[in-house]
Amino acid sequence: MQIAFLKYKKIYFIFSGILILASLVCLIVFGLKPGIDFTGGSILEIEYIEERPSNQEIKETLSDLDLGEVLVQPTEERGTILKMKDISEDTHQQVLEKLRENEEGEEDESSSSPIAGARELEERRFESIGPVIGQELKDKTIIVIILSLFSIVLYIAWSFRKISRPIPSWQYGMVSLLALFHDVLIPIGIFSILGKYQNVQITIPVITALLAVLGYSINNTVVVFDRIRENLLKHVGTYQEIVNNSLNQTLTRSINTSLTTLFVLVAIFFLGGETLKYFALALILGIIAGTYSSIFLASPILVAWLRWRKRA
Repeated sequence: MQIAFLKYKKIYFIFSGILILASLVCLIVFGLKPGIDFTGGSILEIEYIEERPSNQEIKETLSDLDLGEVLVQPTEERGTILKMKDISEDTHQQVLEKLRENEEGEEDESSSSPIAGARELEERRFESIGPVIGQELKDKTIIVIILSLFSIVLYIAWSFRKISRPIPSWQYGMVSLLALFHDVLIPIGIFSILGKYQNVQITIPVITALLAVLGYSINNTVVVFDRIRENLLKHVGTYQEIVNNSLNQTLTRSINTSLTTLFVLVAIFFLGGETLKYFALALILGIIAGTYSSIFLASPILVAWLRWRKRA
């Protein structure tokens, strides 16, 4: 029994349109929070020997120092990563000294002086990234994305050159580009919300994950398009019937491939530590969006495009 995928294509388009619009609104209203990879700054990773203080307590402890906006990210049970503007070695030592200071306790019954102490901590790493390097990374990232998208369109147009009827081969490339826009924009929109309310930054690992989403999503879409090409060469049925048959034939493969990848990414998200957490999240969001678009968006757009051309 086959699923009539194309019967509800208007619902798919409306749903995707709402997601894209919501993502664009979030980007315009909230924007993205670039990490120090792009803006320049310092990273300090420490681990407390005993109990780790709260994020707010750490920020209040460092409030006297000129560090700009300090981003505090807990890691594991007692670890913490601090991200701040670029600081000197003297300021670095002042930060460590401040963090070792214990919060003033309650007053002793026999004395008016507060009980003082010190927190023991271990410095794991301290790195500084200059703003020049950050700008260079930003520029190269934009160039890589543009070249990747352009190469994808050219490759698909060349691969489908033998099936120029009823849809020209270049339109397969353009539809793939639209699907990729959908697949990447939705994770970016979610990261803009996380940046606003959870101080989640866009870092090089997140950008790497989004680039990986481009490759993963286009792979799913090309698998469906390739089956359409094979069925077109057999000249069995109308174009809409061929597309629907191709979607049914590739459905199990697409879902199984995505699920096996998602199982690993979910494990990395929960168990991989703070460094890999948002890298895995970007991949999870992108793969879910990519699997959806390869089945419910890319191919239905081809059918809708052909129907529009016949009416025009």
